[in-house]
Amino acid sequence: MNDASSRPVTGHVPVLRLGDVLLVTLQGDLHDSTAQQLQQDLAETISRTGVRGVLIDISGVEIVDSFLGRVLAEIAAQAKLLAARTVVAGMRPAVAITLVELGLTLPGLSTALSTEAGMELLARQAPVTRPGGPRQERP
Repeated sequence: MNDASSRPVTGHVPVLRLGDVLLVTLQGDLHDSTAQQLQQDLAETISRTGVRGVLIDISGVEIVDSFLGRVLAEIAAQAKLLAARTVVAGMRPAVAITLVELGLTLPGLSTALSTEAGMELLARQAPVTRPGGPRQERP
């Protein structure tokens, strides 16, 4: 029997909307085509719905390489351009060590130990909309 955490993510990664936050749960490896589709889906959904945050749960990811690090950073950059913040939750200690060893800083990303903590962080840091103008950060 295969361990679910070691199966590659292929095809489509579900994006769940929880109020003003999009929740993405990654399990296993993320392939190039799946990563591109996820980035496109998130950008379109943020633009269409006006959500203010993206929470990416990577607790099911055993290994992070430079590809996944780049994908996470690109998602955060796209979300920021669309006035949304990105939080990565559930990072395992081995994953954090690997990211440091690879020299990946993941600019534009905040981290949280759990999905719940990530939701709280997004609620505290979320941009606000000014009537008739662009979203602005809270002081």
